[in-house]
Amino acid sequence: MSAAKGYDDGGAVAPQSNPPGPAVGFRTGPEDQWRRVHPVSPLVRGWLAVVGLIVVFGRNSFDDLVQAIGTGGRHRPGGAPVWLILSVLAAAVVIFAVVFFLSWFYTRYQVTDDHVRVNSGVIFRQQRQARIDRVQAIDVVQPLLARIFSLAELKFEVADAGKSAMKLSFLNLDEAKRLRAAILARASGMRVDPDQPSAISEAPEREVLALTPGRIAGATLLSGITVAALVLTALVVGALLGTGSPALLVVFIPLLLAVGAAYWKAFTTDCNFRVAVSPDGVRLHYGLLDTRAQTIPPGRVQAVGVTQSPLWRLTGWYRVHVNVAGYGADHGDSGGRTVVLPAGTEAEVMTVLGLIFPDPGVADPVRVFTAGLRGKGRDQGFIHSPRRARLLDPFAWRRNAYRATDTALLCRHGLLFRRLQVVPHERTQSLSLFQGPLMRRLGLVDFELHSTAGPVRPMVHHLDLVSARELFTGQAARAASARRSGRPERWMEERPAGPDLAGAAPPSSADKDNQYEQ
Repeated sequence: MSAAKGYDDGGAVAPQSNPPGPAVGFRTGPEDQWRRVHPVSPLVRGWLAVVGLIVVFGRNSFDDLVQAIGTGGRHRPGGAPVWLILSVLAAAVVIFAVVFFLSWFYTRYQVTDDHVRVNSGVIFRQQRQARIDRVQAIDVVQPLLARIFSLAELKFEVADAGKSAMKLSFLNLDEAKRLRAAILARASGMRVDPDQPSAISEAPEREVLALTPGRIAGATLLSGITVAALVLTALVVGALLGTGSPALLVVFIPLLLAVGAAYWKAFTTDCNFRVAVSPDGVRLHYGLLDTRAQTIPPGRVQAVGVTQSPLWRLTGWYRVHVNVAGYGADHGDSGGRTVVLPAGTEAEVMTVLGLIFPDPGVADPVRVFTAGLRGKGRDQGFIHSPRRARLLDPFAWRRNAYRATDTALLCRHGLLFRRLQVVPHERTQSLSLFQGPLMRRLGLVDFELHSTAGPVRPMVHHLDLVSARELFTGQAARAASARRSGRPERWMEERPAGPDLAGAAPPSSADKDNQYEQ
């Protein structure tokens, strides 16, 4: 696949039926109207608890039940009576049903002009409220059982939402998509017809690239899981040769099962991966059994990291991660949600970068970003560690480098694991310089740019002290200027007319066209 543009031929994606303008207040329901999730939600959320109950109850109790039925209701000596087994099971089912019913009954949600509110809890009540204009990303998740009932979980990250994402589990699939469209429309500042305030249709999307199951399977086999499996195999073989006792294989069976489970999870999570673009932002679709449709609105990506492991050099694949506010604090599934390209070629990496950064801030982004991915030295204007850094990095000192474009800072490092990190200037949180005793003696310093919590940690190792100070002060000035002239949080809202505070006009959409074209 060629390095396609991130957007349509006309430049940045813009809605056709809803031109930008001041947002008109709208809501999906009256202020005093609260809704409940789908009545089937307790079953979708509670079936795992029922399975756990069966496991905890124990196989022996079921053996007693089967033998009692086979002997006409009598039970073996020391076994539990059949009526007791049935009574315990019935009581457990009733208790679980009541608990999940009360949880469903006391969970209500409300979507208004400016907030999403969720009230939940039976004994300990919890009330959560999130501002719609602070939405960072929004997902429509369908676990396997939910897909059977055409249900979906609406999960969205809000910058001020706390330690975890807000969830509505579970809604009718059409209702979940409608709410997603309404929340994203309100967050974007899109103009809404005041006569039909709730008539929000889902924005169309255009598929940009898709990964085949074979690609995902190959990437899984060439991942760190295989390295762990090979190490485990070597330990097993060494133990067998050393002791000559096949009984040791029993000890390694749980580890082998864990490796198999890791393979299965990695494959099923990334399977059917597709990237699309819409007026709402970048959309990701992936999952084999549990599917997810993830939407990242424009300007919400805080940092991008492109990595390549030694095994992936054989195939030329790269993995692309992003930092999005809120994802880093969600340890449950943030590892999968921060991936915007599980295993892509260099051209596909350029395609994804074109979607995330429609204005790379450089005339020839393909060459510049290629130099960041696999170049070394001063190719394409990168500034790397001085020669004396060979005492600390004998092989990678020319890979440790940075390059500032008009819109972003590129940090490059790593020899075995190649890494390129890209941070838009306006997303710079803070900067720091670190110098240990040996580095101080050599006149070297580490530079780190702080982003939101996530897998990407932009840094450059062992820079010359003078170069690091210039980078520090220059990046601080670029960040301040970019924040003043950057796009508004509501990306489809017109900005008031007036001179650019940064002293220069931002690039037009025509300037952004074809910049990632080779």
